[in-house]
Amino acid sequence: MREALIVWGGWSGHEPEECAHIIRDMLQDDGFKVYVEHSTEAFADPQIKDLSLIVPIMTMSKIEKEEVKNLSAAVESGVGIAGYHGGAGDAFRDSVDYQFIIGGQWVAHPGNIIDYRVNVTKPDDPIMEGISDFPYHSEQYYMHVDPSNEVLATTTFAGDHAEWIDGVVMPVVWKRRHGKGRVFYSSLGHVASEFQVPEMATIFRRGANWAAR
Repeated sequence: MREALIVWGGWSGHEPEECAHIIRDMLQDDGFKVYVEHSTEAFADPQIKDLSLIVPIMTMSKIEKEEVKNLSAAVESGVGIAGYHGGAGDAFRDSVDYQFIIGGQWVAHPGNIIDYRVNVTKPDDPIMEGISDFPYHSEQYYMHVDPSNEVLATTTFAGDHAEWIDGVVMPVVWKRRHGKGRVFYSSLGHVASEFQVPEMATIFRRGANWAAR
């Protein structure tokens, strides 16, 4: 049986506990045995190298050097990692080692909660199969991203809230490798209710299963 670890915490505005429970149920339905922890100390456990998947939900927060070193080693050895929105893309701002794993870091969401569009760039990828471009109402993440990411969906910024980024095309969904480990990320999912959006939930679910060893 595949085993997954969800570690939640950090800024409460992203409703990490609620989202952890949603993802726990999702993964259990897909046949995973799921462990849920509420401290970054879980990343320091040597046994995480035996997992199939790790899901961090830790907006902002701090991670100790030994914790991120062990996490990185686990992913490099083949453990998958799947994350979304600020729970993964704006976690541990002072840890470049962590950002190296995820492949990006949030820097802004101009206009805060707005209407925007998600554009599918790789419709033939199994993660995006059957999903067309769709409207979305949430924070539109402006990120610094790794050029080695394989981008599956993007969004285009208007200049309404920051005129200098008018027309910028920004990755929304990507996958990548970190050593032998598969890494999946989606910037969608500001609060728990967004898992009710079929496209958002389907993309994350497929991405998590793809990442899992």
